Amino acid sequence: MPESKIELKIGAIEFSATGDDAWVAAQLDKLLSSAKSLVDLSPPPAQEKGIHGNHQPMGQDPDIAQKPLASFLKDKNATTAQVTKFLATAVWLEAKGKSRLTTADVTSALKDANQSRLGNPADCLNQNVKKGFCEKDGKQFYVTQEGKESL
Repeated sequence: MPESKIELKIGAIEFSATGDDAWVAAQLDKLLSSAKSLVDLSPPPAQEKGIHGNHQPMGQDPDIAQKPLASFLKDKNATTAQVTKFLATAVWLEAKGKSRLTTADVTSALKDANQSRLGNPADCLNQNVKKGFCEKDGKQFYVTQEGKESL
């Protein structure tokens, strides 16, 4: 007797059946007749999460990327407070397309833009991580959407 197999997924509910053709067809008919109610019972799809929970990299932003760093820092009132200056510079770099950053990237960008240097960039990063504005990824980090919104 030939054997059939079916695998079906409706929302988060998965179904599979293996058996003779008539039995599998009958199971499929039962499943299809109640598909609407299964979809209603199925939990909503999980939100995409970053590697560290709900934090996700903010991504490129052409509105930010077109501004010179000095202007962006001034617009965000990030010229004096070290932690805010670090965050704003990281946001500016990510807006230009860098998906992962190091503290050296931030200090180099400030130096290249003729901005005053940070006293302790590693501490600035750690303080932003504590606030949920940055997330470490190995030896690198990224700015979260919360970090961008905080500016």
